[in-house]
Amino acid sequence: MFNSNFEFITTLQYRVKSLTARVQAFESGEKYISMRKQFNIQLDEKNRDIRKLKLELADANCCTVTVRKNWQQVLEDIENDHAKVIRDKDREIELLQKKLWETEDNLADSKGELRKKAKELYGVMAELEEEKGKNQKLTAQINRDYKNSSISSSLKTNRKKITNNRVKTGKKPGGQPGHKGHVRKRQVPTEVIVIKPPDEYLNNPNYELTKIEKKRQMVGINVVLNVKEYVSLVYRHKKTKQLIHAEFPEGLDNDVNYDSSIKAFAFLLNNHCNASIDKVREFMSDITGGALEISKGMINGLSREFSKKSEAEQRNIFSNLVGAPVLNEDFTTARVNGKNVNVFCCATPNEAAYFAREHKGHEGVKGTPAELNANTHVHDHDITFYSYGRLHQECLVHILRYLLNSIENEKNLTWSTRMRALIQEMIHYRNCLEAEEDFDADKVKEFENRYNQILDIAKKEYEFEPPTKFYKQGYNLSLRLREYRDACLLFLHDKSVPPDNNICERLLRVFKRKMKQVMAFRSFDSLEYLCQSMTVMALLRAKNNNFYSSIADVFAC
Repeated sequence: MFNSNFEFITTLQYRVKSLTARVQAFESGEKYISMRKQFNIQLDEKNRDIRKLKLELADANCCTVTVRKNWQQVLEDIENDHAKVIRDKDREIELLQKKLWETEDNLADSKGELRKKAKELYGVMAELEEEKGKNQKLTAQINRDYKNSSISSSLKTNRKKITNNRVKTGKKPGGQPGHKGHVRKRQVPTEVIVIKPPDEYLNNPNYELTKIEKKRQMVGINVVLNVKEYVSLVYRHKKTKQLIHAEFPEGLDNDVNYDSSIKAFAFLLNNHCNASIDKVREFMSDITGGALEISKGMINGLSREFSKKSEAEQRNIFSNLVGAPVLNEDFTTARVNGKNVNVFCCATPNEAAYFAREHKGHEGVKGTPAELNANTHVHDHDITFYSYGRLHQECLVHILRYLLNSIENEKNLTWSTRMRALIQEMIHYRNCLEAEEDFDADKVKEFENRYNQILDIAKKEYEFEPPTKFYKQGYNLSLRLREYRDACLLFLHDKSVPPDNNICERLLRVFKRKMKQVMAFRSFDSLEYLCQSMTVMALLRAKNNNFYSSIADVFAC
């Protein structure tokens, strides 16, 4: 380590001495004098070389000038001969150009006139095509109704008369001879009134009394309040003066309480018959002769009470829907304080569940049986639902409506008419199968081949007559039917899969009727309680038991 440092220091000392000597030489001026002498020597050598090169360049220039003069003489002779020939040709070209210019002028005038006419024609055709497209778009919008779109039938007031397609038999209306009549059900009489026979028969020896009795009933209804008053004697402690009494039975929290029969009655009027709270109060007061005056708050809170008391049934329904082999699902809109929200419905033929959701899409499906069900899902063309389940079936009723819309607005195309007829034929074949009968593999294969052929026809027709920017629904539908082919034809491979989503459509129509009466909910909790109540109500209605008694049993829990 010491030797290395010593060598390094020694090297530095030598370099310092060398640099010091060079600096001293520059400071004394000797270095500048020697550099100046060397520069002058090199400059003299370069000047000699330049003079030599200048002489050589002058000789070369002389030779070049001589050669140039000789060539110029030769070129002048050739140019004179060539110029004579060119002048002759120019005269000929000038004559031809004059004729050409006259022809071009005439042609330009013709082209200009033709271009002007073509421009006018193109403008008129473009304007006509634009107006046709606008007319097609407006016609499609005007003709949209519940038959060719997803618009609810309740929004179309001016519906056409429903035609009677039954074959006339010539028989009179009403019951036919030989058929068992549908008579009114006889009730257990609460009072028997014996009619006194007329005197002309009673005291006439020509008539005798038989054991035959003719009976007719007059059935009426009378609402009577059944009021049970519980009395508990009060005792006072002699020393502490404390008052005590026997405890009242459960449910008697207020001075006046309503039992399950009144709650079920008001609840059904409000949520099943869709009567407003004021109408429910008024009706219940009228039928009891003004004795029963229920508060609005009490009626409004029945949905919450019913929902709380039926939580076990709701959990059971949820579990059954999660494990259902085929699950129908759909969304509809609702209003809460002026804001649009959604109600999600998922159902099977036996059970249904309603869920209040602030948004559609994945946020709306989250927390519902549809999120957890890994089997077949039946729905409209909502891409969200394709993220759940294993297999999918689209509602063909909606597709039939869209095809009808395409038929009405694309009269030059044939594919939509053929596809609509094919889908109707497939649905008819599926519905006519017996319970034990299975699908005919050859028949199903034929349906699938015809389905693909019609889509090929659609592709060719749209290539020949492309869709306009004003109406693309038919073209988009053809692409959708091709992309989601398996989801449109699944019902031909599994008898448990329906070809439509009518189950959810009918269930959501029940909510829509309630929504028409409510107009807008005051809180999101109210909508949730209603959905939970409708879930249990749908189950109780499907059991075909006494609906009112079933509702009252829930309130009695």
